[in-house]
Order: sequence, then structure tokens, then C-alpha cells
Amino acid sequence: MVSSNIRGRGVATNAAGRFEQFETVDCDDGWEGDEDLPPLRTEISEEIARSVISYNRSPDLPFDRSINPYRGCEHGCVYCFARPTHAYLGLSAGLDFETRLIARPNAAEVLRKELSSKSYKLATIALGTNTDPYQPIEKSHRITRSCLSVLSEFRHPVGIVTKGALIERDLDILAPMARDGLVRVGISLTTLDADLSRRMEPRAPSPKRRLAMIRRLSEAGVPVRVMTSPVVPGLTDHELENLLEAGRDAGADAASWIMLRLPREVSGLWQEWLRDHEPARAEKIMSKLREMHEGRDYDPRWGHRMRGEGEYAALIAKRFALAVKRLGLATRTPPLRCDLFQIPAQVGDQLALF
Repeated sequence: MVSSNIRGRGVATNAAGRFEQFETVDCDDGWEGDEDLPPLRTEISEEIARSVISYNRSPDLPFDRSINPYRGCEHGCVYCFARPTHAYLGLSAGLDFETRLIARPNAAEVLRKELSSKSYKLATIALGTNTDPYQPIEKSHRITRSCLSVLSEFRHPVGIVTKGALIERDLDILAPMARDGLVRVGISLTTLDADLSRRMEPRAPSPKRRLAMIRRLSEAGVPVRVMTSPVVPGLTDHELENLLEAGRDAGADAASWIMLRLPREVSGLWQEWLRDHEPARAEKIMSKLREMHEGRDYDPRWGHRMRGEGEYAALIAKRFALAVKRLGLATRTPPLRCDLFQIPAQVGDQLALF
């Protein structure tokens, strides 16, 4: 039974981060239950960023740089591969990740300086690769919108990944960028089962709402990729073709997939979720995952971590390939334009008057 004060959260525990020396554990002293505990509220702190563009060298990723306006994510997706990053902050990958969030209010200001640097080399920036840029706190903090405004001003190409319906608010920026070939959006669609989505992704928009987002964006001229990620063996894998078709019918022109990944603390959190929510399927799901990773819960090697290997992984890849071909969905899309980039005139520039 889930404690009453954490209903609506993705996980039920808050084990100390892997770098912490001590851990606190809740225990029942026999005097009273937890039914009177206050709801677990989201706490937001601020971090003054010194840099905002993060670079990577992963051959598994189609981009080499990204921006994340927030640390932690209130959507609370139990399977989120980014949960372990909270350990670097001295926090838990469990409830801390979805309740103790960090906003970077000066992100747009720092981004402007980085893009204006003479040493900056242009390439598409990915927005929201670690945590969702349109999670609920963006409504009040508007950091993603500020960063997007800077990218638009510089005519800089950007790829966005989100589950958040708040992206529709920014169509006034996205639509003109799309007309110039400067933006593409990926919408993650994990399942069409509203109940399963609510349990796995408790504070993210429902599947129906995400399809509406795809439709709204595509109707505004913003190209959208439906991301069937993660595929969960024995739980959502049977939906693969239906997810792709629903995304296509809503207006998506491209598609991708990633297998469920369980790095570090995510494995324990996921298995605890299975015991609480899908006990009859838990053994089968974990068996399939280990089958793809040489007996381990997760294989972090480049070239393997996103898809796994073996007969089952090959079957999912084949089903995906057949489905996108039948549906007319692209798996590769034209690169976003980089030839329009320009550093706007700044206050005080000598040529500003001419």
C-alpha cells in the first residue's frame, strides 16, 4: 500500500544518494500510522549557472550539446534514466528527484553570452535531454521560454524533447522557427493505457493529451517525432505499432524507439515499482531485460545501452522498422538549418546606429 502522503509520486522511497555516507530510514514505532502525514510538496531552489551548454561525446546520441533549465523533474516517471544525476547534488534518485527541484534562473543570460563567444562553433542544441524543459514549474519560472527566445533571436537550430503540454504556450516562438527550419520536437509516448501511464508517469500529461500536443504542434507547422520510449518488455511492447499509428494519425512525421534503461539507482526503484504495481509481470519483465544485457539489469556500453541485444531486441527493432515503413514515418530527418545563425547587435555595439 502506497503511503497517503506520496500519492501521485512516481516512487515510494528516498534512499540516500550513492555518494552519501549515512542514510535515514523511516520506521513505524507502533504509536500511529502515516495517514495523517501532510502531502509531500515540491520544493524549488535556485542555482546560479556559470555555463548552460553541456557537451557530450556519446556516439549513441544525434547531438553533441544540450541545455537543461532544471535539475530534477516533477513528472515523476519511475523509469527516468536521469534519476541518478541527483546523487551528484547530495540528493536521492527517489523522491528527491521529483520533489526537490533546482531551477537555473539566469540560464538565458548565460546562454546569450555563450552563443556570442567568438570561439562558439555552431551545431543543433538539444533542449530537455536530461529533465523535461516543460515540467510543471516552467509555468511560473519560464526559464525554457527565455532560453528559446534567445535561440530564436540568434536563429539557432534546436531540438526539443518533452512530455509537457506547456510547450503549446510557446507556439508563438516555435512556429516562426519551424518555418525557417530551425526546430524539431520529440514527444515521448510510452503507452496508450491511461491507467498505466498515470502509475508510471504520475504527473505527466495523459496519452490522450500528448497526442493532442502532437496534433497542435504539427498543425502549427512544427515537425514532430513520436518517441516510443521507453519500450517496456512484457508491459508496453505489445503497443508498439499502435503507438506509432496513433502518433502518425496525430500528425507526427517521424518516429524513434528506445528500450527501457535501468542505470544505477533506477534498477532498484523500477523493481520496487513492479512489486507494488505489476507483481504478476515483474519476473517476466526483468527476465527479458536481463536477456538483452547478458544477465545484467543494464548494460551501459555505447551501442548497446539504448536497444539491448539478442533475439528479443532484434524482434522489437524489426517490428519498429516494418511499422514505420507501413505508416510512412521517417526515422532520419533532414538536419536543421545552421546557415541562418547570427549574433544580434548588442547595446553599446559601435555599429548599432548604422
